[in-house]
Amino acid sequence: MEIRFISSLTAEDENMIAPALLKAIGPLLDQLPIVYTLRIETADAQVFQHSHAAETDTRQSASDIVRRNHEVI
Repeated sequence: MEIRFISSLTAEDENMIAPALLKAIGPLLDQLPIVYTLRIETADAQVFQHSHAAETDTRQSASDIVRRNHEVI
């Protein structure tokens, strides 16, 4: 998934806000069992990035999903 956010902020303002956004959004996403990278590129090409690796692998194989969808309840 890629999400783009275009702002009318000045480059200086973007450089001040980008770290604050990472600090606010990172902990929210860290609660999810997913691997992700949150990357913010400002107008003057500064890059701010936060990555998180899932602690456990919660993915299911396709066969597990098919079996569950065909179970009789």
